Amino acid sequence: MKLAILGGSFNPVHAGHLYLAETALSAGYDRVILVPAFVSPFKPGAGDSAAQDRLDMLAAALTANSALALEDCEIKREGISYTIDTIGDIITRYRPEGKPGLLLGDDLAPGFPKWRRAGEIAEMTDLIVARRTSAAKLDLPFRCTYLDNAILDISSAGIRRNIRAGGPWRSLVPEGVRLIIEERGLYRAEDQAPQAGIRSLCARVETAARSMLNSARFLHSRGAALVASDLAVRFGLDRDLAYLAGIAHDMAKELPEEDLKRLAKRDGGGFSKLERKKPSMLHGRAAASLLRENFGLRSEAVLEAVRVHTFGDPGMGPLAKVVYIADKTEPGRVRIPPELRAYGNYAGLDEYFVAVLEATVAYLESKKYELSSGTKRLLSAERRKKSP
Repeated sequence: MKLAILGGSFNPVHAGHLYLAETALSAGYDRVILVPAFVSPFKPGAGDSAAQDRLDMLAAALTANSALALEDCEIKREGISYTIDTIGDIITRYRPEGKPGLLLGDDLAPGFPKWRRAGEIAEMTDLIVARRTSAAKLDLPFRCTYLDNAILDISSAGIRRNIRAGGPWRSLVPEGVRLIIEERGLYRAEDQAPQAGIRSLCARVETAARSMLNSARFLHSRGAALVASDLAVRFGLDRDLAYLAGIAHDMAKELPEEDLKRLAKRDGGGFSKLERKKPSMLHGRAAASLLRENFGLRSEAVLEAVRVHTFGDPGMGPLAKVVYIADKTEPGRVRIPPELRAYGNYAGLDEYFVAVLEATVAYLESKKYELSSGTKRLLSAERRKKSP
C-alpha cells in the first residue's frame, strides 16, 4: 500500500487539511496518515487545546473514511515532535510500498533543510510540496514534487481567532469537530460563556429526524426550526431550545400507527376522539416521548412545545406558541396569508399566536376538517381573552 504522511498541530483540524489529504490520494497514494504533533518545533506556543482534544477532533473528522488514518505516535512520545522519529516509526510498523510520501506546506518547505536530520528524511521519503500560500513553484534546495491542489484560505489560527471574536468558523470544520469545540468550549476567550450542550443535542436529534422522515417532511421540520429560532430571538426566548423543538416536532410523523400509540401512551394521557380516529395526530406526543426517553431531554418547555404543536393547548407556554406559529408559517407552507409571515406586524407573541391560530382554524373549517377538542378549547380561551 502506498502511504503519504501529513503532520501538523491540527489545532483544530479543518477542511483545508482534509482537502490536502484527499488531493494526495488522487495523486496515487492509497492512504494518508494524519499525525498530530504533541508539541510542534515550529509552533511551540500554539497549545490552545490539549493533545487529547486535538486527537479527538481528528478522530471525529475521519469518521467512516477508510482512506485516511490517524496516528498518535507523536502524542504518545510527548515532548517536541520530530519528523525523523515519526518517519522511522511509521515505516517500521506500516511497511508501506516504496517510500512514503511526506506532505509539506509551501509555507514550511523553505525551512526544511534546517529540520532535524533533514537529509535522512529526504532519503527515506518522497517529499511533496502542497500549495498553501502561492501557486508559484519555489526554488527549493532539495528534490520534491508539487501537489496539484487549489489554495484554500483556511488556517487553524484564523479559526481560533474567529471563535474568540465571535466570528464565522463553523462551516470550516467537519460537523463532529464543531460539536467537540462547542461542547468543550475550546478556543473561546476567557470572558465568553461556554457553548451549551443543547447544540450537541440539537445535532443528534436533527440527525435522527433526517433519518426518520422523507425529504419534504424533513425540510418542513428544518424550516420550522429556523423560523422558531428567529421568533425566539424576537420574543426574548432561548433560540437553541426553539430550534430543538422545531427540528423535533414532526420526527415521529412517519412512524407506524402502533408505534405512535405506544409512544403517546407514555405521557399518561388518554386518546381523544380525533386521535382514536386519526392516530397520525399522535405524532407530537410520540415525538415528545422519544425526546424524553431516547435523548434524555428534561426541558419541559421543549417537551410541551413538541407535544402540543398539532392542536395547541389553553395553558401552552411561550415556547410552545413559537413552535405552533413556526409550524404553520415556515416558508414551505404555501397556503399561508403573507401577512402572517411578517411577525414585525404584531406587538407581541400572544397577538401573533392568536392571529395564526384563527387563520389555521378558518382554513380547517373551510375544508370541513374536524377540529380537535384541544383546538376548540384553545380557541374558546383565546376568544374569551379578547372579549371586553
